[in-house]
Amino acid sequence: MSPANSPDVDDPRSVGAGFEEAWSHAQDIPGWLKEGQARILWDEATALRPGCTVLEIGSHQGRSTVVLGTALKERAGTVIAVDPFVEGRLFGGLSTRESFDRNIDASGLADVVELVADYSTRLRPTWDRPFDLLYIDGKHDYWTLSDDLLWSVHLPEGGAVVIHDCFSSIGVTLGIVRHVLFSRRLAYERRSNSQALFRVRRPTSRDRLRILAQLPWWIRNVFLKVLLRLRLRPVARLFGHDSPYDPY
Repeated sequence: MSPANSPDVDDPRSVGAGFEEAWSHAQDIPGWLKEGQARILWDEATALRPGCTVLEIGSHQGRSTVVLGTALKERAGTVIAVDPFVEGRLFGGLSTRESFDRNIDASGLADVVELVADYSTRLRPTWDRPFDLLYIDGKHDYWTLSDDLLWSVHLPEGGAVVIHDCFSSIGVTLGIVRHVLFSRRLAYERRSNSQALFRVRRPTSRDRLRILAQLPWWIRNVFLKVLLRLRLRPVARLFGHDSPYDPY
């Protein structure tokens, strides 16, 4: 992974008591969001105006939803959580939906989180509600990510787009290269591990080059995934990956 002092890795800012409280609730919820990635969500959400709205695509059991909801609670804000709760081994279907509801209630966020149990790609064409922050952690294929990026038209100038597994998933990264690298309205700012922050603004040449600078790290992550699929974890450890899970 990139060194901690890389300007593209988000780690330098201090953590306030509010974030610590939110993370203490969220970290016990099953999911793939890391602490540094949660801090990106927290920092962006707490910078929003009172009465703001965050749209989250892909909620699973609510790990990221709790972070966002806690950030917005004192701002009288709303988290719109979009997730179809697909049946299957990875997603869990109805049991995951029940866990999501239970985790939101346990965190005292029932009045903050609005669940829309549907596919983001099915909702988007007729959606007409503005929001202030977009978090994308849905299906990690090229086509879905490409469609999910279109939700950003509802953001104001300067609005944040946060994308999980941005430089870990093949489909997501290819979507970023195709639709964001040459975009005239989305600029890359920074990342924490594979979660990246983009901003609705006109990008500079430097912004584009910084996306390209992440590609060697992405190639490394894909290589590690191949090793894990081949059950070559000892080899993956030689490359600095000490987890049984994919790099994220």
